[in-house]
Amino acid sequence: MEGKFKMKTRKILAMILILLITFAMISCSSDDSSSDLEKISFILDWDPNTNHTGVYVAIANGYYEDAGLDVEILPLSEMGAAAFVASGRAEFGVGFQEWLAVTLTLDEPMPVTAVASIISHNNSGLISLKESGIDRFNKLNGKTYQSWELDIELAIMRQTITDAGGDFDLLKIVPETSTDVISLLQSRLVDAVWVFESLDVVAAELAGIEYNFIKFADASPVLDFYTPIIIANNDFLNNNPDTARNFMQATKRGYEFAIENPREAAQVLLDAVPELSPDLTIASQEFLAGTYASADLSWGVFDEARWSAFYDWIYENDLIPVPLGSEGFTNEFIMP
Repeated sequence: MEGKFKMKTRKILAMILILLITFAMISCSSDDSSSDLEKISFILDWDPNTNHTGVYVAIANGYYEDAGLDVEILPLSEMGAAAFVASGRAEFGVGFQEWLAVTLTLDEPMPVTAVASIISHNNSGLISLKESGIDRFNKLNGKTYQSWELDIELAIMRQTITDAGGDFDLLKIVPETSTDVISLLQSRLVDAVWVFESLDVVAAELAGIEYNFIKFADASPVLDFYTPIIIANNDFLNNNPDTARNFMQATKRGYEFAIENPREAAQVLLDAVPELSPDLTIASQEFLAGTYASADLSWGVFDEARWSAFYDWIYENDLIPVPLGSEGFTNEFIMP
């Protein structure tokens, strides 16, 4: 009896050992498969929103995996996306042409380059309640404006108000206290806030708010700059050009899918970030489907003349110490 028990025990142990070896082989095989994918980090500029949808789509639809990449989306860091990318902690991230100008003219310039435009034209501007009467920039005389108090921001405000025949010095500027634009306007604490049409203006429409919206790009062609953009770490671009191109081509597929299928793309974003408002996400995505790319250029491609015109304007307004011209961007990784 005891011998049979020992034999039975040995058989059970042998079976367990075989199973353990089998699971280990499966596990190793799985690990080997994932290790074949090159890891890439992408850092956001703000909370996840429809500016970022193409990246979420490229992950969900397997475009990055097809390109041999394992992409992780990182939340905004306190140090800022540009500094995070410059430090090499992320290979790619979201930035802005206006902020990039400053980083490129520091005593030690940040080693980052713009590699794609997310939105083809600047859709930022000022939103206000319709009752405020701010339907043109010269109507800002005596009004209160919530500001980030950035030099380039205030120079843009001065230019648009002055060009419209208003007096910038009569504008009451208060520091930013809230990012809840609708509540801020309804509180009457401020009259005007700088926003993106694709986000806050769409939100105002959904909320049934009667508003005015005036766009900076409509005030002057030179203010049709690129915001937001995708930026990349220079060392990564120089040392890994094929990987960088693979990432950008897969990202482009993601945004092109969002252009052709805005509601499906919105659902991808909602699945990844369920705390987002479904109504706002879908409406914003449908708006951006018509503005991610321009009629004459495919998604992500920069127009050198527009890029340079804005940087020339920044230099002429003494906002940067040296002219930049067309520095700071490349179409190398986004073109077919």
